[in-house]
Amino acid sequence: MNLLLDTHTLLWWLDDQSTLSKKARTAIADGKNIVFISAVVIWEIKIKQALGKLEIPEDFRKVLDDQPFNKLDITVEHAYAVGDLPAHHRDPFDRMLVAQAKVDSLTLVTRDIRLKEYKIPIIQA
Repeated sequence: MNLLLDTHTLLWWLDDQSTLSKKARTAIADGKNIVFISAVVIWEIKIKQALGKLEIPEDFRKVLDDQPFNKLDITVEHAYAVGDLPAHHRDPFDRMLVAQAKVDSLTLVTRDIRLKEYKIPIIQA
């Protein structure tokens, strides 16, 4: 299974928080699954850090690089797919994650129940 982590899911994983569901933790840790981190997740984290809404380690890039995750760029195809999505959700970061999950056939690992309306595979974070 190919997984795409939502922003909160990545942060909970890195922080080893018990908030992350057992099912999500098991799926992420399973070496048979390929786990992706989208550029949009890093973008959201860096914006929240710049606004003072989130504290991350100084070596955050290294922390991410040390994880066995693949990076997922935002492509033109993803951008077009966002425009084709119904307006179930207004958050542009989440809409891009949904578009990427659709275009690249990924299972989104998220706690955001509103994203289920997009009829994409989801694992509850």
